[in-house]
Amino acid sequence: MVRSPCCEKAHTNKGTWTKEEDQRLIAHIKAHGEGRWRSLPKAAGLLRCGKSCRLRWINYLRPDLKRGNFTEEEDALIIHLHSRLGNKWSLIAGRLPGRTDNEIKNYWNTHIKRKLLSKGVDPSTHRPIIDATCERSEEKAWRSEEAPRCPDLNLELCMGLPSFQQEPKCVVPSNTTLDYRRNLQMIK
Repeated sequence: MVRSPCCEKAHTNKGTWTKEEDQRLIAHIKAHGEGRWRSLPKAAGLLRCGKSCRLRWINYLRPDLKRGNFTEEEDALIIHLHSRLGNKWSLIAGRLPGRTDNEIKNYWNTHIKRKLLSKGVDPSTHRPIIDATCERSEEKAWRSEEAPRCPDLNLELCMGLPSFQQEPKCVVPSNTTLDYRRNLQMIK
């Protein structure tokens, strides 16, 4: 079963929204509520497709959207949630009222990643960068069963206990560990 196109491409506007189109969309949603995006453009007198109307409302026109810079608290929450959820931006946005998933993703990629890297933290694993390098080399050896992998230092993030109980061969210099702990305190 094939879904029909959301609109006739020949009779739709593309590109920048006008103030008049924004006002029509806002008025229609105030009167009829959100939803029914496929039928909304025709009912509101807009020459746009439903997807375009939905994205315009969600990302730009909603009255509860936050504008402006992210706060330090929002930064810390995004870092914390990313360490638990990964790149699931819509789940992260659900815990940051007034911020959209796309806005958070863009902020992560343009600001927070650099911030973590400058503090010596790998933005993907949330571990010290030296640890991440060590883990990659240890993982290669572990796959060939020469040596065990470095254990996960973020135990609260693991679903279960490690499958081995041997001492890891990966040794992190103590000053790096102290720097990492200090950086974590600064982030939190």
